[in-house]
Amino acid sequence: MNIAVIGTGYVGLVAGSCFAEGGNDVLCVDNNADKVAKLKQGEIPIYEPGLPELVERNMREERLNFTTDLADAVKKSLVIFLAVGTPTTPSGAADLSAVFAVAAAIGKAMDRYKVVVTKSTVPVGTAKKIREIIKQHTKHPFDVVSNPEFLKQGAAVEDFMKPDRVVVGADDPRPAEILRDLYAPFVRTGNPVMIVDVQTAEIVKYAANAFLAARISFMNEIANLCDVVGADVDMVRKGLASDSRIGPAFLFPGVGYGGSCFPKDTRALIETGKEHDYEMKILQAVHEVNVAQPPRFVSKIIHHFGDLKGKRFCVWGLAFKPRTNDMRDAPVIPIIEELLAKGASVAAYDPEAMEEAKKIFGARIQLCANNYSCLEGADALLVVTEWQTFRSPNFERMKSMMSQPIIFDGRNIYDAEHLRELGFTYYGVGKK
Repeated sequence: MNIAVIGTGYVGLVAGSCFAEGGNDVLCVDNNADKVAKLKQGEIPIYEPGLPELVERNMREERLNFTTDLADAVKKSLVIFLAVGTPTTPSGAADLSAVFAVAAAIGKAMDRYKVVVTKSTVPVGTAKKIREIIKQHTKHPFDVVSNPEFLKQGAAVEDFMKPDRVVVGADDPRPAEILRDLYAPFVRTGNPVMIVDVQTAEIVKYAANAFLAARISFMNEIANLCDVVGADVDMVRKGLASDSRIGPAFLFPGVGYGGSCFPKDTRALIETGKEHDYEMKILQAVHEVNVAQPPRFVSKIIHHFGDLKGKRFCVWGLAFKPRTNDMRDAPVIPIIEELLAKGASVAAYDPEAMEEAKKIFGARIQLCANNYSCLEGADALLVVTEWQTFRSPNFERMKSMMSQPIIFDGRNIYDAEHLRELGFTYYGVGKK
């Protein structure tokens, strides 16, 4: 099948490469000529395990290509995926300007029947607006379909190639069957292709992300209570996870969630409720708890040291989660900003997000070559992202390098009792 994917961000690049791996001819479109030129040279702008090999192989075998020519890609393709960004506006709503601009361009370029698929995360009702925009610019037949993505950063290729489910929102059998055929190679193990109406598909993605965000904020609230009453959140978490009705996923407390999905989608769903005169009370609380987690973490540091002026802190982890270089809405940003505002200095390391950190902080923090080098002379270590490489470090070496053997563990990856036996002062999240 001939496919165009418009937008070579995280979703578009993964989707286009995986569709090509499935045997389709794919044109990925972006209006950034420099980015397209680099992609043609095999330079991948995001860190995602397995993606560079996928891009290289499918380009070599001529199933995948990159272009700035949207009109040509539309003319050559039956199915056109919209995978452009929908960033958060100051109100919390999704900014759909790029989606609508691309819809108009598709309409102008159409020369025969097309299936236009929204892969971008968009509020309910967006497909209807896209349909109206395209209709203003073409007399050719077309269908607009919603096909939300459920990719986890750090495991996106695996998620796409072996999805838990594929949701297709279509109001007509013809585009639904085209999408079912397109996804058939990826669901051979029997996982479902769910055909629903467009509005339902549009809300499924938001509901899924909001629910997972709610689990995280719930555990953070429980952890905060454990801090106050002297309980151990790890034992509470295990007690919850052993209940088959609850399960273990997304029950780990910490400094809050971040990334391109959970914060944005939770706020967008809250705003959608407001637009329809419905108050999303639970999700508003989910958002508020999450916003409060980074300053709460810093408050523990202030409680220990008092004045932070002149103190030096080592930060391990900058990306919002392991196995990605994404720092969008990463909890580490407000943590570092508050430390700097209080007169402290910061040295930091992340296995993949150093370039992103340089864009955000510039020369205001020291970016180090490895996790040990930023410990030299540190008054405390702050663990903010639970990368595997941080889980079993040489604690004796660390202790010898630090001015004070203090660890603030924002992800509860260490055994508190063991570290205290080694002579460290240890603070976790909801741990004794």
